[in-house]
Amino acid sequence: MFMSNLQLEKRIDYWLSPAQPGLPVDARVPFHSLQAVKVFLESNTIPYTITVDDVQELLDEEKEAMMVSRKFERSSNSFSFSSYHTIEEIYSWMDNLVTENPDLVSKIQIGQSYEKRPLYVLKFSTGGVNRPAIWIDTGIHSREWITQATGVWTANKIVTEYGKDASLTAILDTVDIFFEIVTNPDGFAYTHSTNRMWRKTRSINAGSSCRGVDPNRNWDAGFGGPGSSSNPCAETYHGPSPHSESEVKSIVDFVLSHGNVKALLSIHSYSQMLLFPYGYKAEPAPDHQELNDLAREAVAALAALHGTKYTYGSTIDTIYRADGTTTDWSYDNGIKYSYTFELRDTGRYGFLLPASQIIPTAEETWLALMKIMEHVRDNLY
Repeated sequence: MFMSNLQLEKRIDYWLSPAQPGLPVDARVPFHSLQAVKVFLESNTIPYTITVDDVQELLDEEKEAMMVSRKFERSSNSFSFSSYHTIEEIYSWMDNLVTENPDLVSKIQIGQSYEKRPLYVLKFSTGGVNRPAIWIDTGIHSREWITQATGVWTANKIVTEYGKDASLTAILDTVDIFFEIVTNPDGFAYTHSTNRMWRKTRSINAGSSCRGVDPNRNWDAGFGGPGSSSNPCAETYHGPSPHSESEVKSIVDFVLSHGNVKALLSIHSYSQMLLFPYGYKAEPAPDHQELNDLAREAVAALAALHGTKYTYGSTIDTIYRADGTTTDWSYDNGIKYSYTFELRDTGRYGFLLPASQIIPTAEETWLALMKIMEHVRDNLY
């Protein structure tokens, strides 16, 4: 209660939201509110530590690194997978990927965003009609830049490893992969142009000056429950109705019309977790044991590369109650293998993970993705 009041009064930006009582939270405090927040915490005997002294310093370093990388890419006519990129750069790279690999990759537009940007999905397929499919999305929360960067690296990995890696080749010879790398394009563009910490969509909320809906609270699975907010100014605002956001409804319509999606993997940051349903209710999912066993194998595979430790389990038991999420909706609609990744780190940098960690993050995540995709391939029927 203290912390939720504090968020409204001082406009604290929670990076890792309040979970169960007694567990820590990560929050960014605007400079003008700093002294008041310290007094509040200390007067209520709430312990705290400062992880990042100056967020602006990290933002400046990130911007400088992007400028250096962009200059190098222009001079060398190349694309760096170890750098963060704008939406225009990512879309251009996607076009090149399709052009260079027409027998394996195609680009589909499944809709458009609130601000009329195209919603693009890469389809990796070796042929056939309505084959079993795996859906992967990154960047549904726009400030989680490590996810879009991991998505780009992963898409490239699929292309380069097909025909070389026997396991991946067997997967793609059996199932199609649909990959939406920039799932929230308006928010992502806004993080580059105006506010690096923007999380939500950019839709206008009737009767409020606050814009945007949390696209991971907008799904028709426990919609509007206490694991979301009815306040349009909140980061977890669920929106006026389920699937009110075109970015969400486009995925819903596509997945339901396809009818043969066997896995849905939604990639977020941060906190190093692999989560599965449910987030909106405490009862275990019918497939809890299988999902838990597979998550354990996936995080073990991930840790084997760089030693990165992940926790795993149902969303509500592992992190917090969350209503209206992607993976709860997909599971409730018959997609058994529904997982949410929370990538690096555990709070040292949070959403401002240095670009030097992009490739290590993507490499280790790939091992977990492969473990899940292999299991899906081997348990289709």
